[in-house]
Amino acid sequence: MKAMQLGAPKTALKLVDLPTPRPGRGQLLIKVRACGVCRTDLHVVDGELAQGKLPIVPGHEIVGVVVEKGDGVERFATGERVGVPWLGSTCGTCVYCTGGRENLCDAARFTGYHLDGGYAEYTVADQRYCFAIPKEYDDAGAAPLLCAGLIGYRSLDMAGNAKRLGIYGFGAAAHIVAQVARHQGRRIFAFTKPGDASGQAFARELGAEWAGASTARPPEELDAAIIFAPVGALVPSALRATAKGGTVVCAGIHMSDIPAFAYEILWGERVVRSVANLTRRDGEAFLALAPRVPVKTSVEVLKLGEANEALARLREGRVTGAAVLVP
Repeated sequence: MKAMQLGAPKTALKLVDLPTPRPGRGQLLIKVRACGVCRTDLHVVDGELAQGKLPIVPGHEIVGVVVEKGDGVERFATGERVGVPWLGSTCGTCVYCTGGRENLCDAARFTGYHLDGGYAEYTVADQRYCFAIPKEYDDAGAAPLLCAGLIGYRSLDMAGNAKRLGIYGFGAAAHIVAQVARHQGRRIFAFTKPGDASGQAFARELGAEWAGASTARPPEELDAAIIFAPVGALVPSALRATAKGGTVVCAGIHMSDIPAFAYEILWGERVVRSVANLTRRDGEAFLALAPRVPVKTSVEVLKLGEANEALARLREGRVTGAAVLVP
């Protein structure tokens, strides 16, 4: 099979021929139809997440069709469309797994990081960690739901019942979570790189009542803010924009260092918290909700062999919505 493989950090992916994997017990062999390009993939390629497997086939927003089942598979039928997310496996027995917080499992394995992912014609995945894909979405349109959508949904939940919501970094996750937030009756204030007029216009199209530079103060205080951009300097900025009792949610798996800031901008029972990975419960809840909103994903489709171009465009902020690779 053809696959785009990372051999070493900070190098380009190479198009290689690999043996088509065989499904083990409890696994599905999936013919990939689409795979989203996530900022986490960029962190893996750029060596900012360095504890994974090498060489590795990246990609964890996978939509495909089951073509073969391993022994013991009961959840899905051959020919059924499934989604494969970032969370690939957990131990199932630790205090986190048994306490409903499997996303924090120390033995977790992640798709496209520890386990070969979806930048390929085929992949294998544990049936227990796969999702059925809502029929309302085509393959490319569904792919961003599997990480950008899921992390956005978990981040929104961590923001509590905030009515005035700030979103820093208006990319794949933000364009999905903004639609869910508006559906819930929240008011959206969008923050982009200074000078990013097209990003700000995109945010307004999706219901933001204000959009401006990440260095600007919004016209009124926020009840909560979600930071999707991997920029630690945005944490103090968001705290300054957030009202007393508000929450700043850091949604990325990697962020540059947070600079020192005066205690007074944290005081007033403000909270800074992170979001880590996802649970299967998050996935089931969000994929049931998305068609009801309805969430409409904005995608730019590229061929599998154009993965390096997709990553470069994401790194440079030249993607509107989400980039998706199609074999």
